Amino acid sequence: MNPPPLRFSRENLQFHRELTRATQAWLDQHGDHRFANGAMIAKAVLLALLAAGCGWLGLQQTHWTGWAACQAGVSFFAMLLTINVVHDASHQAFFRSKSANRWLNVLATIPLGLDPECWRVRHVLMHHTGNNVIGYDPDMEENGILRQSRFQRLRPLMRYQRYYWPLVAALTFPYYIWLFDWLDRAGQTRVGAKMRLQGIKGWAAFLLVKVGHFLLVLALPLWLLPPSLGIGTIVLVYLSCQMLASLVFVMLIIGTHWAKGNSYQPTEQGKLPHSRYSHLFATTCDWTTRPHWLGYWLGGMNLHLTHHLFPHWNHRHYPMLAGIIAQIAARYGYDYQCLTLTQLMSSQQRFLQELGEDKAES
Repeated sequence: MNPPPLRFSRENLQFHRELTRATQAWLDQHGDHRFANGAMIAKAVLLALLAAGCGWLGLQQTHWTGWAACQAGVSFFAMLLTINVVHDASHQAFFRSKSANRWLNVLATIPLGLDPECWRVRHVLMHHTGNNVIGYDPDMEENGILRQSRFQRLRPLMRYQRYYWPLVAALTFPYYIWLFDWLDRAGQTRVGAKMRLQGIKGWAAFLLVKVGHFLLVLALPLWLLPPSLGIGTIVLVYLSCQMLASLVFVMLIIGTHWAKGNSYQPTEQGKLPHSRYSHLFATTCDWTTRPHWLGYWLGGMNLHLTHHLFPHWNHRHYPMLAGIIAQIAARYGYDYQCLTLTQLMSSQQRFLQELGEDKAES
């Protein structure tokens, strides 16, 4: 059963107007738009070619170490393709055309294996409308393994969650790709009813990605690689590389919602005690990359509060937007934070320790 729509308190319209005017003025001044430009398209093509190149080199290998190195490259560039392309296209922030964004998502998700429609519903329709809200944010759902909110049950195992949570992060991609996407499409979760395509059309679009991924990263290697590598080795290397990509992705992005340690439980009517802007500043932060250019290849995922405030803008604009947000937020008393990577990782550990030991309640 779907919960009622979230109801936030009245928004600070003056802050909203000033933020909107400042960002639109920047676009007007530079004759620009909020979508991807030629450089972003070139980056997407480059990442796709690098993933394909690693896959091609992998098929030339005769020893498992060479295969493993090439497969790691495929998973790494597939992950970068997802965060640089799929993330924006899901928010209609890559191309102007909605159909072009949908087809781009289908093609860009095949190397990694995530279903683009399941991802869109979970991320865009559910996470973005109620991040860190119990019963609304799928990333905060109680799972019996990680305690992410003081509203969730504390189990003895969770005392150690700050130590074992990297394993949970590493299993996230395989879990979604090989299990949860299928449950979503089969209508066994809240995600299924929100999908754009239902019935036979929905399953056809779903299987296009899943079968394409299987053929590309497993069936083709099993067919072309020498028998000496063995089926077990090929599958184990594939899963290990997928887990490594998952670990990097989840560790870098989930801490942006853990850093401030805030989560909320709405009333039965879906009401929260603060405005939408106040909620985002209370539950999300930005962080800096060193070297600075690393943020470019991470698709701006480090500027995650900026993304939540401007989800329909291509990530090429995030550094500019973050500067405007920091300046205007200070005048209105919003808590804008841009952490270092060290601070982000420390906040993750502190968050998990406090909730695992019930210190958040004291």
